[in-house]
Parts: sequence; C-alpha cells; structure tokens
Amino acid sequence: MLLAGRFAAGPSLQIQRGNADMGLNDGAIRLGIFLLVFSVMALWEMAAPKRAGSGLRQRRWTTNLLMVVIDGITLRILVPITAVWTADFAHTHGIGLFNLVQLPPAVTGILAFVVLDFAIWLQHVASHKIPFFWRLHAVHHADIDVDLTTGIRFHPLEIVISMIWKIVVVLALGAPAYIVFVFEVVLNGSAMFNHANIRLPKGVDAILRLLVVTPDMHRVHHSVIMRETDSNYGFNLSIWDRMFGTYRAAPKAGHRQMTIGLQDYQSEEPTRLGWSLLLPFKGLFQKR
Repeated sequence: MLLAGRFAAGPSLQIQRGNADMGLNDGAIRLGIFLLVFSVMALWEMAAPKRAGSGLRQRRWTTNLLMVVIDGITLRILVPITAVWTADFAHTHGIGLFNLVQLPPAVTGILAFVVLDFAIWLQHVASHKIPFFWRLHAVHHADIDVDLTTGIRFHPLEIVISMIWKIVVVLALGAPAYIVFVFEVVLNGSAMFNHANIRLPKGVDAILRLLVVTPDMHRVHHSVIMRETDSNYGFNLSIWDRMFGTYRAAPKAGHRQMTIGLQDYQSEEPTRLGWSLLLPFKGLFQKR
C-alpha cells in the first residue's frame, strides 16, 4: 500500500540482474507507467462505472492529485533514497538474506516479490490497528467515493513511513533491485486498478480474485461499517486475507448501496486539500 509520491524523475540507476546491468531512469519509467495506467483506468471508469458518484468528482480529483505532488516533494526531502537504491546498495555490500543464500534467480525473484507483498499487507493491517498510524491512514479512508484517485490519496507522512518500512524489509531480504522495481510498479498499478470504479463481469472477478485484489473485493474495505473495513487488506495479492481470515466476499448492503468513507465525515470536507492534510492532527482519532 501507500503508493503515491514515487513518480518524480530520479537519478539514473544501474540495476543488477544477474551479471547484466539495466540502465534505468527509475523515476521516468515509473511516471510513464503511472500515466498509462491512470489514463486506462480513467477511461474505463467513464465507460463502465460500477457506482454512481457523489457529484464531487472534480474537487476530489483535484485534492487527491495535489496530494500526490505533495507526497513526492515530502518524500524527496525526508527520505532521499528509494527502495530500489537500497536493494542495489544491499547487493553491492552483501547485505540481506538473498545475498547470503544462493538460490536460482527465478526462485529468488518470486520469493522476494511475495515477501514484499506480505510486508505491505502487514503494514496495511498495522495502519488500522495502531492508533498513530490510523490517524494518518484515515486520510485515505475519508474519501467519500472510491475510484482510481483514492488509490493514490495518502497523507505525506504515511508515504514517508511506508518508504522507511520498505527500505527496512528490502535490506533484511537483500531483494534484487530489479524485483523491487517491478514490485513497486506492479503495486502502484494494482492500487489504481483495485480502487477503480469499474464494472467487471462476475465470472472474471471471481477468477481474478483467487490471486489478485479486484475492485469489488477492495471496495468492501472502504465501507463505513467497521467489520467490513477490517477486511480485505490486500493491495495486490489476495492470498493473505484468505490465509489470515480477513477475507470478506461482498458488502452487506451491496456495492451500489454501501456507504463509502468514514462515518463521521459524510460531507464535502474530505474533498478539501487543507482539511485532508490536517485531519491526522485534529485529535479526533484517539480510538476508532
């Protein structure tokens, strides 16, 4: 989770893959993929929306997109290194599990990807269970509609914490830099996909959610009903919620009738940028 703020162009990186170097301008590639996925999801939402919106789309999108810009600036200032750079550093200095234990590259890649995904799932659960983290994560849940921009609406301090957590996990794993890069690109894209207000045929949704989180699956997590919010924490792979008993197939009220957001903020306030940035500091979330 916690995906916004990583799209600004950065220095060119030499990412090791076996004995071959891939010269990548990390930020430029991320930005290009982000714009492509965003455009596809936006067109899909217009062509086949799942739910009727609140009528505040322009204000919501303006706030959510401006938050991405603020996230990127804050991250660049407070955490000037990236998870990919960390992976390259770990490889160079022999740090982390996969730099100490020799496995076939394909096995290392798959294991690293899966463990990184589990780490993000754990972080998401923690953001709901630990009061300080919930104060920040509540900004994401305060959105009164769920669409692709909700998937990039995060408080900048949550983005900073997310990056620090990923750096720690990447160092411990010694995950290959190219896998970290692929993981982050996939995670960014999947967050926009599974927050998107799009219709999928039931059969397609049923097959996809056996492995990945679909929009209908993740939308349940944005319900105002607490037992529904406390479910479907996955952002990419769906296996963790099934494994740990936090999977819920559908909202009780149905996808078109369910209420989205936070019970205390069923208003226009979450569409305002200043209100959203100040929400964690209002002292309103001593307990959920």
